[in-house]
Amino acid sequence: MAHATKDLSALARTDEEVLVQGGLTFHDITELVAQHTEKKTPKAWWAAFSVAFLGMLTLVAMLAYQVWNGVGVWGNNIPVGWGWPIVNFVFWVGIGHAGTLISAILFLFRQRWRTSINRAAEAMTIFAVICALIFPTFHVGRVWAIYWTLPIPNQMEMWPQFKSPLLWDVFAVSSYFIVSLVFWYVGLIPDLATLRDRAALMGRRLRAKILGFFALGWCGANRHWRNYEKVYMLLAGLATPLVLSVHSVVSFDFAVSIIPGWHTTIFPPYFVAGAIFSGFAMVVTLMVIARKAYGLENVITIDHLEKMNIIMLVTGTMVGFAYITEFFIAWYSGVPYEQYAFINRATGPYAWAYWTMMSCNLIFPQFFWIKKLRRNIPFMFIASIVVNIGMWFERFVITITSLHRDYLPSSWDYFVPTWVDVLTLIGSFGLFFTLFLLFLRFVPMVAIAEVKGVLPEADPHFYETHGDGHSRPAEVQVNRGRSS
Repeated sequence: MAHATKDLSALARTDEEVLVQGGLTFHDITELVAQHTEKKTPKAWWAAFSVAFLGMLTLVAMLAYQVWNGVGVWGNNIPVGWGWPIVNFVFWVGIGHAGTLISAILFLFRQRWRTSINRAAEAMTIFAVICALIFPTFHVGRVWAIYWTLPIPNQMEMWPQFKSPLLWDVFAVSSYFIVSLVFWYVGLIPDLATLRDRAALMGRRLRAKILGFFALGWCGANRHWRNYEKVYMLLAGLATPLVLSVHSVVSFDFAVSIIPGWHTTIFPPYFVAGAIFSGFAMVVTLMVIARKAYGLENVITIDHLEKMNIIMLVTGTMVGFAYITEFFIAWYSGVPYEQYAFINRATGPYAWAYWTMMSCNLIFPQFFWIKKLRRNIPFMFIASIVVNIGMWFERFVITITSLHRDYLPSSWDYFVPTWVDVLTLIGSFGLFFTLFLLFLRFVPMVAIAEVKGVLPEADPHFYETHGDGHSRPAEVQVNRGRSS
């Protein structure tokens, strides 16, 4: 009977044992992840950082040029008052969804496979939101007056328009950014303490002091872990509704208007599904490169990537269903303006953008039904890039095609981006990758403490079924948050 119970216990933990491959121990995990923040910076990192930093400098130059000369340097015209800046804003906010989804919602659902990818995905979220906030900030024209969007008491007794969805964006995106930043930092504390202790053992006092400051005195005591888990659960609960609400609020920028192609109730769930779709695509793109560059194939396994590809397949299908539903509702409404808006997307001057969007977002992800392709590294890398190209074109189609032909044919015009638009978009990617490369260099890209928690040895009954029944070895009893 006891033998049967042991067999059942081992079988129940089979899914946990394959989360980390290669037979890695607690010590192996610490060494594998921490060494990349401690050793000499590789030349490949410097090469990538130089390219990204050049892109970021391009962004700074373009924004300075725009502030000096005005928003006329962009391609915005009449009637397309919202050009690439709003397209890029919605795109980057969408990219920032996957990180908190992986960390918060999957944490609440006890999906243990998230532990290997949540740290990098959270960092991606923060950096993407930073990129997103740049565009509406400069799109207002007078950047120095941006604080007027905040309800700050002033001697003029002027208040922002609380009925405006643009003001809702301010509160939604800023709240999401703050909660995501705190959530990311709290998850870092045990690992920062591990790096602090390792730095002290290496005699690197300055590094140890800096890490110790951010580790907040963490020593891995039982009380620390108890409070940490309470705070982490609370932040996960706060972040979950924000994940669902922030892109819903962004969709209200369009949905509450009366412009054909925008005025539809499907936008909130449609935008959320699209944001998760594009966010997971970006995580796959980054993780495929990072796991290879840092030798983390046993920690970020093909199984992790396959699960993300399945989520991309599901959300991509949802997005495709939304595309079809939009056309059906436009036909069913009987409103000629609404019908024309969607016919114009598919057959008008921007038909090339519409069919690019459909090919990338609806057709290409369907290849993930094939298991061999879901687990094929080159294919998923290409597919993730294609998906984000398609999602950028989706935001372009929604924003531009609905505006360039409005109710008055006499005011119709064709939007053409300027060189400033193009370089600003490229520069935003430069800023994103500059921040992400700095993250990879100075912060553990994998949550050391959490990954240790999914190792078979972390199970308190592991040695009852896999050993001789004696007490756990001393090295296993070392606290998860410290170097083993």
